[in-house]
Amino acid sequence: MIGTAAIVTGVILVLLGLWAVLTNKDIIRMIVGFTIFDLGIHLIMIAVGYRASGTAPIVESLSDIGKSYVDPVPQALVLTAIVIGLGITAFMLTYAVNMYDKKGTLEIDKFEELKW
Repeated sequence: MIGTAAIVTGVILVLLGLWAVLTNKDIIRMIVGFTIFDLGIHLIMIAVGYRASGTAPIVESLSDIGKSYVDPVPQALVLTAIVIGLGITAFMLTYAVNMYDKKGTLEIDKFEELKW
């Protein structure tokens, strides 16, 4: 039940983040939408590896082999994705500050030279 609730919450966050990225004209709001989208993906990935009766994936003896373990791969992937997402968010915010210094606005429609 917890895994299903986490997946549903993750999907809602993904849709909310995608909506924020696609409908807002303000660059900061787009970055926040991207971060919400990223959080939803992380939540879905963790929920996929969740088991209600699972234990930590540490095998100490041969008698532990038949036990139900939680999958550690999604946890490792999410940990890596959090670090990468933080770096990308910092890069996007730095780029937004530079764009504000050049134009004095964060409205995406004001940047005509970026269109082709």
